[in-house]
Amino acid sequence: MITHQLALIRREVWEHRSIWMTPAVIALVVALSILTGQMSISAYGEHVDVAIAGASNVDAVHRRVAIMAALGAITGIFAAGAGILIVFYSLDSLYSERKDKSILFWRSLPVTDAETVISKLLTATVVIPAAALAGAFATHLVFMATSSVWLMIEGGDAGHLIWSSAPIFDVWGAALLTAIATTIWLSPFIGWFFFVSGYTRRMPLLMALLPLIILPLMEIALLPTELLAKAIGSRFTDMPLAGVDFGDLFDDDMLLQLGEQNVSMIAALDMGRFFSSPAVWAGLVVCGLFTTAAIYVRRYRDDS
Repeated sequence: MITHQLALIRREVWEHRSIWMTPAVIALVVALSILTGQMSISAYGEHVDVAIAGASNVDAVHRRVAIMAALGAITGIFAAGAGILIVFYSLDSLYSERKDKSILFWRSLPVTDAETVISKLLTATVVIPAAALAGAFATHLVFMATSSVWLMIEGGDAGHLIWSSAPIFDVWGAALLTAIATTIWLSPFIGWFFFVSGYTRRMPLLMALLPLIILPLMEIALLPTELLAKAIGSRFTDMPLAGVDFGDLFDDDMLLQLGEQNVSMIAALDMGRFFSSPAVWAGLVVCGLFTTAAIYVRRYRDDS
């Protein structure tokens, strides 16, 4: 089983090069943007000197938060790219193999439909986020390294301004935990996309999104309830993960109370609250049901 899964996941990575090309391209674009920005800023010599002098006199807590915000912004770009990639991969993976008839070849191999669909689910929920995190972490190092070189060229102390306060492992840990939690939280949609991908004959994106929009609107218009609308909407607004308001990390009074060692993105995440939420487990059940349905339609749907 495990051997089959590893082989099937390697097949997915081989067939869908966007899994690794997307974070690679994002990393290249972000790195070039960082270099371009640093070169452009260098043209303002006197202002740069004043800024470096000011930053040198800022306390370690504020430097830590500033670097944390920069690294978090970079991570957010990769997260957005991974989210878009997961949607299109999930909608295309089962649909394309029926469209080009390659499913006939894969069915001739000693691999069950359940193993195939689960491997695709693991690719969407594990491999794609892992590739995005790897790209983000590599870009973090590029950002830190190029910023250090730029500061030294401009006469600043990179060790003091960057590395002494850089919460890089804290940001990496928080990014990993957030990726895990977000994937679990949005898993009902991923399962739904796989079901649509395995069932629809055309336009999987449209067929997946229309019910998510039309059904809640019909419920609101025809029934005195908003259960479906709230269930779908809450997946984008009410993830029970943040234990504190992240805005507090940018409040001067709050920073003075916290101190440098307590300014942590990991500490701001409440994983216990997340996994104790019934909505998390209900979402996993819904994902499991849709995945089971996707296995069923792949097994019995015949478009040949």
